[in-house]
Amino acid sequence: MIEIQNLTKRYGEKTVLNNVSFSVKKGEIVGFLGPNGAGKTTTMNILTGYISSNEGIVTVDGFDVLQSPFEVKKRIGYLPEQPPLYLDMTVMEYLNFVYELKRVSGDRESHILEILEKIHIQDVSGRLIKNLSKGYRQRVGLAQALIGNPEVLILDEPTVGLDPKQMIEIRNLICELGKEHTVILSSHILSEISAICERVIILNRGNIVAVDTPQNLSERMIGSCYRITVKGDQEEVLSVLKNTDGVLNAKEIESGEYRVELVNGMNDSQILEELFYRLAEHKMPILQEKPEEISLEDIFLHLTSEETNHEMEETA
Repeated sequence: MIEIQNLTKRYGEKTVLNNVSFSVKKGEIVGFLGPNGAGKTTTMNILTGYISSNEGIVTVDGFDVLQSPFEVKKRIGYLPEQPPLYLDMTVMEYLNFVYELKRVSGDRESHILEILEKIHIQDVSGRLIKNLSKGYRQRVGLAQALIGNPEVLILDEPTVGLDPKQMIEIRNLICELGKEHTVILSSHILSEISAICERVIILNRGNIVAVDTPQNLSERMIGSCYRITVKGDQEEVLSVLKNTDGVLNAKEIESGEYRVELVNGMNDSQILEELFYRLAEHKMPILQEKPEEISLEDIFLHLTSEETNHEMEETA
């Protein structure tokens, strides 16, 4: 559905995107992650035709963004981080305006009413946008992205600034939309990406550092993780944990409870057995041990850390 090959964008001497390539299949919900300045919004702006690239090819449903911009824009609905709303219009006036702007054909009234119902904003269709809450304004932004029934939805930070209830509502709405559209979702809220997306693309400093499912990234990038409760002095326990072969990292998360990350590719049982004997030698017994699922936050921090960046630069 979406193909991006060798995409490069420079502003003067600064390279914002460096030879980025990835694809998104029809019907996928893909999370787009990266720290501030990683190049996420730039990629989205190039994909939607708002800005051009210096190098590379971007196609949507077989149409090139540069050669067939109108065909591409017909197939994309875009919700930028700041929704492009006209606050002095009513919701209905605004959606009619967007309908004309996009040159949509077909029955206008039934199309807009269908979107109002899908986004659950029928009850505010006659209200001025400036009088709506942040959550409802975000819904109106989603509604304008759906005008023309595009095959692809690109959502840049769709829940930013919302309260927890509004975030859940928008998240559920995106899940529903994902049943009928291909969705690319950018967000800083990693739990949101884990809950919604089937696959993630992680950008850092203009480079793609990972493309996979959260589960596969967890298994491939870091290794296993355990919570271990140990009786003993904190500094001594941490010293033993960190200096045991096969332990990638260890930190205390509560009094006496430690989070231990193991090196990927090694035998967990052997590492844990070694930990047991070493702690027992120091008269620091393990009181409890349980596996812990590695979160997307852990993967994100691992892939965008200074140490990882340095390793990437050395191997490039």
